[in-house]
Amino acid sequence: MRRRPLTARGWGCLLSGILLVVAANVISARPLLYLGVLLAALPLVSLLIVRLPRRRGTVSRQIETDLLAVGETSRVNVRFELVGLGTPNGFWRDTLPPAVRGDAEGDYPGDSWVLRYDLEGVRRGISTLGPLTLHTIDPFGLAQREQEFGETRAITVIPQTVALAPLPTRVGAAGGTARTRSSRIGQGADNLIPRPYASGDSRRRIHWRATAHRGDLMVRQEEEEASPDAMVVLDRAASRWERQGEESDAAFEAAVSLCASAALRLAQDGYSVDVVDSAGFALGELRGHEDDREDFLVALATVSPRGEPRDLRTLVGPNPPGPLVLITGRLDESDAEHLSTAGAAAPLLFAASAGPGALSAATAHGWHAASLTASDDLSEVWEDALPVAKAAHG
Repeated sequence: MRRRPLTARGWGCLLSGILLVVAANVISARPLLYLGVLLAALPLVSLLIVRLPRRRGTVSRQIETDLLAVGETSRVNVRFELVGLGTPNGFWRDTLPPAVRGDAEGDYPGDSWVLRYDLEGVRRGISTLGPLTLHTIDPFGLAQREQEFGETRAITVIPQTVALAPLPTRVGAAGGTARTRSSRIGQGADNLIPRPYASGDSRRRIHWRATAHRGDLMVRQEEEEASPDAMVVLDRAASRWERQGEESDAAFEAAVSLCASAALRLAQDGYSVDVVDSAGFALGELRGHEDDREDFLVALATVSPRGEPRDLRTLVGPNPPGPLVLITGRLDESDAEHLSTAGAAAPLLFAASAGPGALSAATAHGWHAASLTASDDLSEVWEDALPVAKAAHG
């Protein structure tokens, strides 16, 4: 909102001066005329004091966490270097998008060039912080000025993740206990056996201790572990979810959060995880690298309901995974009866809006199913669908 050049006090002073000048002429009172001219001129002088100085400023922002999760708080440090005549009196305010909230304002000048405030993620998405606004007021509080400084800074709010329980057993595609094999390769994951640097090796794989010891560039000779496969499918077909308006669909947000949490849980358990939507679009893959995790969460920051679903067997392909997690919205009994597990060894189904008999029909076709609502504790919902939980209740 653009502020007026004069404050309420300034406008009152100006109007009072004009009225006194008019009254002085009517009753021929010279002292009132002098007073009226003084009151009318004072806001104008104050306006010149605020408006005339030419100011330039540079703004740089540093956020303690590169990715801010929904419900997470982070500290923002804003370095604001103002160049101009004198030190203005007023306050600063950083412009915040709807995706975050915080008390991003304070008095200026402060004790430091660094302005600090806490930021909380409230909605998934990629948005911008800034620009920084400096609100200047003259010493009499009659005139004011707002100036914007610096560039904006992108901020990514990723879905909230929760810790989930591991599967009862580590299963492979055939349903038995999964095993891993290892083979020596040039670039792998964890083993730190050094070998001479070869053309094409990533410099990030350099083994610096061995390099310093031998005098030649050495890289890590590592082991590749063939992990069992898992798949997470987020059914974001538009027909499954409420139409989105200005407010986000709470059920869909819970589904995205569960999708992120389930994929990270399976990756932590040693699975190679592929995450796709119901149309077959890849949302991420987790192979044990930190970059995979960040890329996946950034991809989930912007997903929304769209498109139409494809048959699950088409998404899975000819090689069924061990665990298969399907997260969907509306699900009626007819849909559940035609919902194939695609040969997965451990199929888990979560429906945000299951119709009467839908979960029972899915269970009859081999799924371990549970209902998901926005108010549910995701860790409890996850445990409700685990095979061991079903067996305990059965």
